[in-house]
Amino acid sequence: MRVALFLTCVNDTLYPDTGRAVVKLLTRLGVDVDFPMAQTCCGQAHYNTGYRHRAEPLAVRFSEVFRGYEAIVTPSGSCGAMVRELYPRLGERARAEGRGDTLAAALAPVAPKTYELTEFLVDVLGVTDVGAHYPHRVTYHPTCHGLRGLGLGDRPLRLLRAVRGLELAELPGAEECCGFGGTFALKNPDVSAAMGADKVRNAESTGAEVLCAGDNSCLMHIGGTMARLRVGMRPVHIAEILASTEEEPLV
Repeated sequence: MRVALFLTCVNDTLYPDTGRAVVKLLTRLGVDVDFPMAQTCCGQAHYNTGYRHRAEPLAVRFSEVFRGYEAIVTPSGSCGAMVRELYPRLGERARAEGRGDTLAAALAPVAPKTYELTEFLVDVLGVTDVGAHYPHRVTYHPTCHGLRGLGLGDRPLRLLRAVRGLELAELPGAEECCGFGGTFALKNPDVSAAMGADKVRNAESTGAEVLCAGDNSCLMHIGGTMARLRVGMRPVHIAEILASTEEEPLV
């Protein structure tokens, strides 16, 4: 199977190891992974901030870059939700504004074949045991877009439970937002910081060494809160845990 890795802006700029982990993991499972060098932002930041029309050219470019692949895999629930859930909405709004079906037609090829990493593993490849080894106590935070936008459900948990050596601790208040929300954290800093502190205290109560999630943007917010509160935990993307093996452990 030939798939494209949609790494996203945040990962490309700040967390390239997550992208490397996705490639390592999928290659181990027999998937042929391409990284289209022409990829840019999917337009989520523009759309969520109210600049819908400025998101449209980025969405069209995304479709042009990725439409030739069997599947598009991303280690980001928020960007995955942008493509799969909101690209069709962009087309619908353009039609409602009297601009015809051009935008909808341009975006149609990519929305249904874009997958967040864990749903690609479980739903498309049909695996939950990916051969990972990670001997640590871990708690999992389901990010808002993955939980409510994509409906990932227990897919990430099923994958984590199959990791050898991993002890999974249930996170109290798991379904509560961590407070990041992109520009929400900038526009409402006090509320965002309080929500982040609540999330970190709940994570600390589990006794876990690691908090993992499927969005590095949320992990960046949570990790910064952990550092300020001097909590002895570290944030790790789920892709890096699933890519870790006994022979090649995650450092």
